Amino acid sequence: MNASRLKADLQSYLQSARDALLWKLEGLSEYDIRRPLTATGTNLLGLVKHAAGVEAGYFGETFHRPLAEMPTALEEGAEENQDMWATADESREDIVALYRRVAEHADSTIAALRLDAVGRVPWWPAERSEVTLHRILVHVISDLQRHAGHADIVRELVDGAVGLRLGNENMPSDDRAWWEAYRERLEKAAREAGSGTSAGG
Repeated sequence: MNASRLKADLQSYLQSARDALLWKLEGLSEYDIRRPLTATGTNLLGLVKHAAGVEAGYFGETFHRPLAEMPTALEEGAEENQDMWATADESREDIVALYRRVAEHADSTIAALRLDAVGRVPWWPAERSEVTLHRILVHVISDLQRHAGHADIVRELVDGAVGLRLGNENMPSDDRAWWEAYRERLEKAAREAGSGTSAGG
């Protein structure tokens, strides 16, 4: 596979993660996009804010192409974990717009550099801080797709909405009764396995 095709494939997976994160905000109130739904505070808008910081750092500083406007959560002296949640004063529109600008900047870095272009990640240990654009693309895709999975679960907890992306939900059924029966079946199997009463137990 030639380098331009490989780069296009990687960028396609990167864009699908971006789209998934933003789609999971649609149709929700300000409260619901900010609600901490795990013990560690995972929330939908925070995941988008974090993704903006990830791309700003890896496609900006790493390749000496810093953004003119760095996310405040990445500034010197920022509060610990500030990139994982939004304050009441930070609007959804501002965070989404920031992420779109960061993504544009990242795309310009990807377009401008060869996959074997070398950069340095200043926050990684010195012995492995030298990287290629190819490695950073794989790293960021892995990170963002993981957070898109977090967003899947959080959105389902908020209002039951599920799916891969708009127009391709990629789910076996949209019937609530089907899912209730399916979940009941899984619960039964789990209880049997846990009590040692399953056929193979």
